[in-house]
Amino acid sequence: MAKHEHVRVAVIGSGFGGLGAAVRLRREGITDFVVLERADSVGGTWRDNSYPGCACDVPSHLYSFSFAPNPDWPRTFSGQRHIRAYLEHVTDTFGIRPHLRLNHEVLRMEWDADALRWEIETGSGSFSAEVVVSATGPLSDPKIPDVPGLSDFPGKVFHSARWDHDYDLTGKRVAMIGTGASAIQIVPAIQPQVRRLTLFQRTPPWVMPRMDRGITGAERRLHRALPFTATLRRGLLWGIRELQVGAFTKHPGELGLVEKLARANIARAVKDPALRARLTPSYRIGCKRILLSNTYYPAVAQPNVDVVASGLREVRGSTLVGADGTETEVDAIVFGTGFHVTDMPIAPRVIGADGRSLAEAWKGGMESLRGATAAGFPNWMTIIGPNTGLGNSSMILMIESQLNYMADYLRQLDVLGGRAALAARPSAVGAWNRKVQARMERTVWKSGGCESWYLDANGRNTTLWPGTTGEFRRETRQVDLSEYEVIRAPAPAAASRPSRTKKEAAK
Repeated sequence: MAKHEHVRVAVIGSGFGGLGAAVRLRREGITDFVVLERADSVGGTWRDNSYPGCACDVPSHLYSFSFAPNPDWPRTFSGQRHIRAYLEHVTDTFGIRPHLRLNHEVLRMEWDADALRWEIETGSGSFSAEVVVSATGPLSDPKIPDVPGLSDFPGKVFHSARWDHDYDLTGKRVAMIGTGASAIQIVPAIQPQVRRLTLFQRTPPWVMPRMDRGITGAERRLHRALPFTATLRRGLLWGIRELQVGAFTKHPGELGLVEKLARANIARAVKDPALRARLTPSYRIGCKRILLSNTYYPAVAQPNVDVVASGLREVRGSTLVGADGTETEVDAIVFGTGFHVTDMPIAPRVIGADGRSLAEAWKGGMESLRGATAAGFPNWMTIIGPNTGLGNSSMILMIESQLNYMADYLRQLDVLGGRAALAARPSAVGAWNRKVQARMERTVWKSGGCESWYLDANGRNTTLWPGTTGEFRRETRQVDLSEYEVIRAPAPAAASRPSRTKKEAAK
């Protein structure tokens, strides 16, 4: 039988959030922790997404930890292979390997109110932990739509985040479903090798040029010899993006110039007026994530590519039928249809103090306190929680802010002493989320006239942060104990009974 292990902290996931939490724990002097990972290696989304052309749309020096700068990034925008190698390097450099429990998918975790700890079941053993830090990430579980007839499709079907490298696309008729960040990288990568590529586009994205180039050897030598130069480079990249935030969150009208540049980008690459019209969005730029590519539009304009300006309605054998009635014969279907973001797959597995799952507690929409803690779930925290996403900058900045909050949360527990837990007050969670949602109304994500994966089933944006990364860091610098209820372990039953006198004991 698998053994039971008790730790002070259990971290769930080993992507940027989980590894960042592990490093911060060690830097805080906490070594009694494990990192539970369902896969056989670290890397999170950069392990799972290995599709052709996979790369980051945030500059490399900003898409890395401030405490683990990498002077040897090969390009200004790095590819999946180099980012995954960076995460492996962080794991080794900071001594995280002994804390890893690979192939340990969390099946259920439940709060034990008497013991003030979480009981955790995994596919490879059980654990208990005083504190859980959930870093499963919003881009971890692929979403494939329920398309009628899909189960009877005779060809190959896979999601971009589960790419089948054993299947050769050469000479095949391929359907790409979706036009998000993954699709605009996949399309140029596979277009030259496939016989026919049909792109099912429910909504066209805005695509801007990608200012990518190789980082010279001289630059890398400079960053190695004088590390402050890499810090300055990172600071400049951060500052530029901080200045852009106001246009997204307060003054969407200022994005008009950017939209003109995006239209010019389409016009340069796509000469066919009919195709250009299909590729031009009707919503304000920024409402959905602005994508970066120099090769997407030229690839789509090639003779072996068809753009169906609608979603996929049904599958009839090997024939795909679009919502507009278009019929296409294909050999393979690649879904680039995103992830379960506003309905976290981990949520049904987390059982809180009142016996409800996190999924039940968030039935009306995800809500947390400062993107980290949820009412009814003591000593449970999440990294990249509700309303912590970004539309124009690096998520590593937000992760590091949440790590600051996590560290102070653990310090507060130490100060309280004894067996204690912190439970977010529902009033504090409600007040925080009312403030966030009120600010959200002014943003381009709510007023830009689009439907996006930022919005939940109720039309609320529970995904993005409506402010700067600097502001979020100030809001998460330390834990405000007035926002929490301090829970103490119940006194032993024997201690609660009055002691008997010698005369009573003699009877």
